[in-house]
Amino acid sequence: MPEDRQIFPEHSVEDNLLIGAKPGLGGRYDWTLKTIYDVFPMLGAMRGRLGGRLSGGEQQMLTTARSRMGNPDLLLLDEPSEGLAPIIVEKIGELIHRLRGMGITLVVAEQNMHFCLDIASHVAVID
Repeated sequence: MPEDRQIFPEHSVEDNLLIGAKPGLGGRYDWTLKTIYDVFPMLGAMRGRLGGRLSGGEQQMLTTARSRMGNPDLLLLDEPSEGLAPIIVEKIGELIHRLRGMGITLVVAEQNMHFCLDIASHVAVID
């Protein structure tokens, strides 16, 4: 998942999600629009809104959801809390906990140590 979100501002939330859709290993489609809207109900409510009209936190959620539409076995998050308000960082942390609870493997590169320690099961510090 890219650090700078890379959403398509002139496309709807749903179009942004569909752009990322592809089968996983063995042709699996574990993540569909229905699954995404179940896990990210806020996105379901905004499915017709243009990506450029979303707040920074909403764009981060859209980027996270779009990355799931590719049905990966591993998700690499690059600076998921960067530039976000503290309340949105908390929501992103809750989302990461939810994904981990679903058995999804995540590798997170992050400078916010407090955020990392709250979400991680294992930590490697590079100084």
